[in-house]
Amino acid sequence: MDTKVAAVDGKDASLTIFYIVEPPEYEIMASYLLASIRTRFPANVKAIGYCPKHRYHELHPAVHVAHEKMGAEIRTFDTGGRFEPAYPHGNKILACLEPRDTEWSMFADSDVLFIRDNTPGNILRAGHVSCSMAASMLWAEQSIWGDIYGALEMDIPPERYRLMRRSKGPVIPYFSSGLVAFPETDTTGKGRFPDVWYETAQIVDQVETLDRRRPYLDQMTLPAAIRRAGLDWNILPEEQHFILGGKLRNQPFPEDREIFTIHYRNMDNLRRSGKLGEARDNHNRLTGTKFVRRLV
Repeated sequence: MDTKVAAVDGKDASLTIFYIVEPPEYEIMASYLLASIRTRFPANVKAIGYCPKHRYHELHPAVHVAHEKMGAEIRTFDTGGRFEPAYPHGNKILACLEPRDTEWSMFADSDVLFIRDNTPGNILRAGHVSCSMAASMLWAEQSIWGDIYGALEMDIPPERYRLMRRSKGPVIPYFSSGLVAFPETDTTGKGRFPDVWYETAQIVDQVETLDRRRPYLDQMTLPAAIRRAGLDWNILPEEQHFILGGKLRNQPFPEDREIFTIHYRNMDNLRRSGKLGEARDNHNRLTGTKFVRRLV
């Protein structure tokens, strides 16, 4: 039996797509991301933006209006004392920890845009965490995995895969944390996946010989957390998480490919890709203006 969440167009899989809403830059990107969710996913897919509680008062009023118009919530979460010292990149893990009432959740970085009609059934797979290979791993040698898995008292996974962009050959599994879909309930008896990910990150964060654990702690612990939770990884095709910039910075956008999702990293890359207009058009159609701050 195929373990993909099937049914008709994945409609039986309830899904929340969530992301970080943080001023000043990510609150605008998040509003464009939300508009693309509402444009490209079925109407029953929920959307939630998460803002660190201590920054909620800084959100531009227009961002609240945008979320209200597009039927999404903005929730807060605590960051104090969750990572020592503070680790802003870990906010995605902290947002994952928050409770949601759907069977599945998918975290997306704020600088992501959905550009082709999509369904949960294209992404989710029972018993798996869905994510893509990372674009590159220039920050460390492969020997680093011995320290990481050693701290966790785990064997290094036997599988080897090529990275999305810069890869000298197949490498030990290393995934992007920019798009991660996971089951919301503990189906293995080993814990809810976000809880296991957070615990895994806390263990690895104590390994002082890992000089580059900041800011890569979330990504370096993702593969181990998946296995510690008794799950497996469902490696998404590049078209489901197409990472711009880097090696592709000055190359034209591949219009001949059926790309569903772009991770554009910054507004310059989005502009160069030719998709900034689409992001603004989505927002205009759903809120009445192309520019978020003009809502107030």
